[in-house]
Amino acid sequence: MPEPPPSEDFSLPWRRRAIQTQPETLWFAIAWSLEEPERLAEVAQLENGGVLGRGEPDSAEGSGMRLQFSALRASLEAGSPWLTSSRVSRRQLELSEVTGETARVTSVGRCPMAVNGTPVTSAVVKPGDVINLRNALVLLVVRRRAERALQNASAAFAFGGPDAHGIVGESPALWGLRESLAFAGRSREHVLITGESGSGKELAACAIHALSARAGRGMVSRNAATLPEALVDAELFGNAKNYPNPGMPERPGLVAEAHESTLFLDEIGELSATAQAHLLRVADREGEYQRLGDAQRRRADFRMIAATNRDPASLKHDFLARFPVRVHVPGLNERLEDIPLLVRATLRRLCDSSQGLLERFFERRGSKLAEARIEPEVIELLLRHHYRTHLRELEHLLWTALATSQDDFIAATPEFVRAAAPGSKAPAPEPDRAAIEQALSATKGNVTKAARLLGLRNRYVLYRIMRKLQIEAEG
Repeated sequence: MPEPPPSEDFSLPWRRRAIQTQPETLWFAIAWSLEEPERLAEVAQLENGGVLGRGEPDSAEGSGMRLQFSALRASLEAGSPWLTSSRVSRRQLELSEVTGETARVTSVGRCPMAVNGTPVTSAVVKPGDVINLRNALVLLVVRRRAERALQNASAAFAFGGPDAHGIVGESPALWGLRESLAFAGRSREHVLITGESGSGKELAACAIHALSARAGRGMVSRNAATLPEALVDAELFGNAKNYPNPGMPERPGLVAEAHESTLFLDEIGELSATAQAHLLRVADREGEYQRLGDAQRRRADFRMIAATNRDPASLKHDFLARFPVRVHVPGLNERLEDIPLLVRATLRRLCDSSQGLLERFFERRGSKLAEARIEPEVIELLLRHHYRTHLRELEHLLWTALATSQDDFIAATPEFVRAAAPGSKAPAPEPDRAAIEQALSATKGNVTKAARLLGLRNRYVLYRIMRKLQIEAEG
């Protein structure tokens, strides 16, 4: 007879962790609020369905049925008050059919609802979908765990604001990055940072250096793509006086400049295989190298941080092996819930350079600068946009909105819509019967105007949907 399998030993720390780890569920994240703009990035869990609305729950709702938003930072949860926006009904949305991937959202309040830009009264939503409660609240559907223990990262900064390294975000992906940066900072090994173009790899490198024992000396930085192939060795290792040509001054090289500090080489994937091979010896613990034209062997106590937007496998295998610590910087498509926070931080930075922009688009409460006046459709389009150059692309889109807005608020101008809309990744759901009937009633049966109100391309699309739902046009 075979022996029975051994029973689980839950006293083992890894088994306890497996039991304690909570599954990912659906959440709402606040992306914009007219009356409570300070609550950006607060989240509420949809695990048991319930009701979204203003104020404390009614006794008839039952315990735990009303969604409450919280400033949830990994394992730190800051209690927040109930929603207070007067534009949101006490029973605005009903949540049902909640699974780990989708939930049905039904509008029962006075505030019209649109999902991914299309007016609906009920829709099944999934992570990445955007719910716009007109002129009141914009919500992003996300998938995350209820809590996540912080091992290395510090949380000693205001919720939603930049940390000590200027990094903005409260998403699990961003907190995972902070933990990786803290670990890499305390390590003495060389580090390879990966991530798409514009995702913030240089900012990550600066954070690693600042968190390291070498932070007392300035980091030496160079874009490897700017190193001419014929001069790579001279740029990296320096050259002796009068070499290779008479009158050539002595140069220490980047490695010597980084002695007892950090050398950051961005776009390391642009270095040729030959140049990568020349870095192998100096990248070992001894840090041995020679200047061109100099027989003396030198040593540099430095740490190398390299960054690339390419597949790490494209590097020489023995060069890649010199980077035992790897850090991945997530792009905006991996942390959509951080976009409203990045919008706030970026707008303040862009407008700081112009007093006119500050006075025009930002409110003041006494001497304190308040939130920017921004149309909710701007946030909605930025959430639905698919980013290729990430932070740089977000900044470009915001500049487009600033430059083309005619009033005292940042508007979804035609120029901004053209720039942002092509990358929209979330398909708009088809409007349902109730939404179509409401639109026809509001436009007195004008199908062209109703189609425009519903966000459809033209009236023929609306006619097709009406035929399917057996809705007759008036007149």
